[in-house]
Amino acid sequence: MVSIEAWFMDDSDEEQRMPHKRNPNEPVSLEELEKLGVFYWKLDADIYETDPVLEKIRKDRGYSYSDIITIHKDTLPNYEDKLKMFFEEHLHLDDEIRYILDGRAYFDVRDREDRWIRISMSKGDLITLPAGIYHRFTLTETNYTKAMRLFVGEPVWKAYNRPADEFEIRQKYIEGLSVERDDSSSYMVVRLKRTLS
Repeated sequence: MVSIEAWFMDDSDEEQRMPHKRNPNEPVSLEELEKLGVFYWKLDADIYETDPVLEKIRKDRGYSYSDIITIHKDTLPNYEDKLKMFFEEHLHLDDEIRYILDGRAYFDVRDREDRWIRISMSKGDLITLPAGIYHRFTLTETNYTKAMRLFVGEPVWKAYNRPADEFEIRQKYIEGLSVERDDSSSYMVVRLKRTLS
């Protein structure tokens, strides 16, 4: 099974769309991401409109709303300003769910020690970031991605730039990280209960 590629980022000030891998590279496993509440599926993006696997994920997790965004200089108004905005470190009060239908992109998330982890996303990758996690988004050097955005209920677009530690959801997220878990499936149950309650 194909798995997602992730790594700890370097401290370089180079262009944000560069990979920013450390030398030597320090990969991050899917299991490590799951401990942070980040979950991943590899799907067939060519059949996203009729995909029974996607439909099951949506039903099981309550993703009742979706739309599609194309991020490219020819399709997104104020393209460079939007990329800068997406790259500001922030959190949401709800989970962020993105499904890459075409192109490539990066999600960066903070780990328990506040280090950046870069998650490489390409066609067919679906990811969920938990409410309360500090993160940011950027394109790769290809400067193009098409993504489905999914939500539980009505879409919520509000981002809260760091520092945003005063929010209850941030405190719940931090508390959730300190709970010892036997395996990733138990963590998923905890995350689902918190998301759907």
